[in-house]
Amino acid sequence: MSEHDESTDPQRRQQPDTAGEQLPAPGTGRTTTSRLGDEPDHGEESYVGHGRLQDKVVLLTGGDSGIGRAVAIACAREGADVVLTYLTTEEEDGRRTAELVEQAGRRAVLVPGDITSEEFCEELVDRTVAEFGRVDVLVNNAAYQMAQPGSLADITTEQLDRVMRTNVYAMFWLTQRALRHMPRGGSVIGTTSVQASSPSPQLLDYACTKAAIVAFTRGLAEQVAPDGVRVNAVAPGPIWTPLIPATMPEDAVAEFGEQTPIGRAGQPAEVAPAYVFLASADATYITGEVIAVTGGKPVTV
Repeated sequence: MSEHDESTDPQRRQQPDTAGEQLPAPGTGRTTTSRLGDEPDHGEESYVGHGRLQDKVVLLTGGDSGIGRAVAIACAREGADVVLTYLTTEEEDGRRTAELVEQAGRRAVLVPGDITSEEFCEELVDRTVAEFGRVDVLVNNAAYQMAQPGSLADITTEQLDRVMRTNVYAMFWLTQRALRHMPRGGSVIGTTSVQASSPSPQLLDYACTKAAIVAFTRGLAEQVAPDGVRVNAVAPGPIWTPLIPATMPEDAVAEFGEQTPIGRAGQPAEVAPAYVFLASADATYITGEVIAVTGGKPVTV
């Protein structure tokens, strides 16, 4: 994993100032990183690359903000070109991520669109292949959640459909298409969650999708191992991103991450090295694995 100029003592970082933060729902075009009072650390000043992904082609969903932006920065600084997708309403954040990739001396290709559409997922992979001829690394990172503090009855079919199509269906569609163009040594990385094994009642539908990603990861890893492709996942815990104040009640946002053993929410920059590791030649004997980046909360699925 990469070195950072931060101390290795996790307590040196501070809990983000989450008090009073509340953003509009995702997809409105108003849930941008710049609207957060305490903007997340994506590794802009700290991530140092060492050529682990030199000249690789990375296709990354949800690349506009949060963990996606941190992964884009890390991959670019490790020598990869990055194809980014995000909702068309999040253009401001998407372009900022592209600037950070290009500042690292790598190409950034922006393909905004909605991955709940099978047709768009196919177009996204095809655009990547048209630009670069292959897909070396697929990072299925984009996700949707919306907390429902009441009961199961409050989860509408509309919400359930959006959560499932974003978090699970798109993963199937993108991976199916990308595997056709992935050479030996390729890597598929999913974003699951601590919610997969410790589901919060208010995130029941989201937690179900994250458990599905673990099953997908382990099953597909066995299926494609003979082709020289590895399939793994990263399970973040409470990470400070625009999605949190846009999808959770204000009281939950104010205490976000304090329940971890480390005692604070994590930053996107603290998650990105796990993706780099799994995509790199350092992990050639690792497949079907889930790496937890949770501040000490166990992931047992």
